[in-house]
Amino acid sequence: MTHSRWAATALCCLFGAALLMPTGALAQDPPLQDPPPITDVEATAAAAKSPDVIKETKLNPGLTSSADIVDGHWEVAYFADGKEVALVLVDRFDGHILESWTGYQVAWKMARGYSGAFGHKLNAPYVFIPLCAIFLLGLVDWRRLRRVANLDLLVLLSFGVSHIFFNRADIGVSVPLQYPPLVYLLCRCVWVGVRGRGEGVRPIWPATWLIVAALFLLGFRGGLNAADSGVIDVGYASVVGADRISHGEQIYGNFPDDVTQGDTYGPVNYLAYVPFEQISPWGGTWDDLPAGHAAAVTFDIAVFLALLLLGRRLRPGEEGATLAATLGFAWAAYPYAAYTLESNSNDSLVALLLIAVMLALSRPAVRGFTAALATFTKFTPGILVPMLATHDTRLLSRRTALFVLAFGLTTFAVLAQTIFGVGLHEMYDRTIAYQADRDSPFSIWGQVASLEPLRYAILAATAAGSILLAFRPRYKSPVQVAAFSAALLIGLQLTASHWFYLYIVWFFPLAMVGFAGISPAREPSPVRSTEPSRQDRSRRRLPSPRRPRRRFRSEPASV
Repeated sequence: MTHSRWAATALCCLFGAALLMPTGALAQDPPLQDPPPITDVEATAAAAKSPDVIKETKLNPGLTSSADIVDGHWEVAYFADGKEVALVLVDRFDGHILESWTGYQVAWKMARGYSGAFGHKLNAPYVFIPLCAIFLLGLVDWRRLRRVANLDLLVLLSFGVSHIFFNRADIGVSVPLQYPPLVYLLCRCVWVGVRGRGEGVRPIWPATWLIVAALFLLGFRGGLNAADSGVIDVGYASVVGADRISHGEQIYGNFPDDVTQGDTYGPVNYLAYVPFEQISPWGGTWDDLPAGHAAAVTFDIAVFLALLLLGRRLRPGEEGATLAATLGFAWAAYPYAAYTLESNSNDSLVALLLIAVMLALSRPAVRGFTAALATFTKFTPGILVPMLATHDTRLLSRRTALFVLAFGLTTFAVLAQTIFGVGLHEMYDRTIAYQADRDSPFSIWGQVASLEPLRYAILAATAAGSILLAFRPRYKSPVQVAAFSAALLIGLQLTASHWFYLYIVWFFPLAMVGFAGISPAREPSPVRSTEPSRQDRSRRRLPSPRRPRRRFRSEPASV
């Protein structure tokens, strides 16, 4: 075969292969491209069709607008007299409306009901409802269902009703619903404090079963935290503050721009995060923040262990073991303790330090030290200081002096960097003053301005109660201290301009101690007997008391 015939044969083969080859292999279609993004004028025109904008336009005919690209979409804001009254999120490419907000939801993203903003998977009904059921199953006295203690447990769970509306972005309903449980718990804690003991939370299960269940729940919560949780702004700010301290920098007035008012807490809060930040240093951005996760898990477990120890301290023997198991199980099963952990907040630290105060009641110096740590974590526990100073003695006594000395030295130690740095005035402006002047829709005071006089009346009553408890009753048992402490904390939370479900754990352990109660007949005597013993009488050469002589009556016996 000649070369020309070989060439002709090869050409025919190539031509036949080309005929058999799919057409897509010869010429591929050009890749699909996103449509060109719409302009700000087009985004504003699309946003103007929102029913919320139409409604606001009728109320405020002179609305002005501005459009900016935020997180990959257009945000069109509408203003009336310089105040933002509506916000519409528009898709950057096709111009359809993604979200539309008015009222409180314009300025507060946490009021928009975004899934996973707080609590993550704990908000799912298949997680939250079983936790509530386990809490009741373990603690309710099923032999006597009509006991008041069972009602107390139900009220502790009733915050969930308000929580449902919060997750639906209906804070006009969720905020008023958070106050009935707070008021009830306040009244119950005052009643327990005045009466001296609670109704007694009496689970029907053995203590061993409760401890095993509590350990299982703690493991479940820890796994849920690792698998599905996020660090909210509170935990992020705590880690940033720890980073500032570890580098020898000032805390207050020295936060990055992406942490809005992150330096609003006491210095002890940031100091508590330093060990965790040293192990997992802050990377400079709001990433997974392993230090925030580790701190939240540690505080959660520490509260559980501290409650076990407190239960054993309050009651001797088998009753102490039962009380310890009850308190530990209550913390492990309570949904809002898990809610705090899932949010990786710092609020469990407040609960831990308040339990530490309870453990140190019999030692005035240690009590003053722990009370100062609790106070300069989030300031609210400072309402307890007058009562703690005179817990078991008079105002002018050696024990009170030891408390005051320890409290003062600890205060100076934790404030030293601020005192010799930016000064206490800067700290006050960025913490207490900021919280006092905070405008928030998460309280009835922020939603209804005309109720402000009632708020001040409740605040004055709480302050008066704090001072009164420094003098009466003279001696307060641990149960009374726990109950009165929970009442004072709830009283302050009732007046807070910004309230959230994370704050429940501040008073929950103390309220549980009060509700568990101690029988007065079994409570150890708080005051040493003033009657001298035989040994004292012999030393002082005091005459022993004589028995009265028996006198015989001469009258005849009656018939």
